[in-house]
Amino acid sequence: MAKKPKVSNEVVHEAMQVAKATQRPGQTKEQTKLIAQGIQKGIEEYKKRHKEKSRELDKQKRKLQQATNTASTNTPAAPETETVYVQSRLSWVLLLLSWIGFAVYALLFPPL
Repeated sequence: MAKKPKVSNEVVHEAMQVAKATQRPGQTKEQTKLIAQGIQKGIEEYKKRHKEKSRELDKQKRKLQQATNTASTNTPAAPETETVYVQSRLSWVLLLLSWIGFAVYALLFPPL
């Protein structure tokens, strides 16, 4: 006989809250419970799929790490290239122009 996975109280409580929030007028308690069970199954299915995806990603990550480790042991160490941020000259040109404009303004219109 297969064991039924135990559901956490948090999931049950959250499913019941959602079912009560979407409750229609005239809806019986049994109907609300059935809706809560459906929501609970949906949450369980979502968590199950999320775990499977994370396991797959971990497997892929491990394979990639192993591939890079074996590749680095077979070949001599290649120098790592470092990306250097090259600043745009436009900002410096605009700064220089603003200072020149300020100086010209100060010379043409001295303070009183």
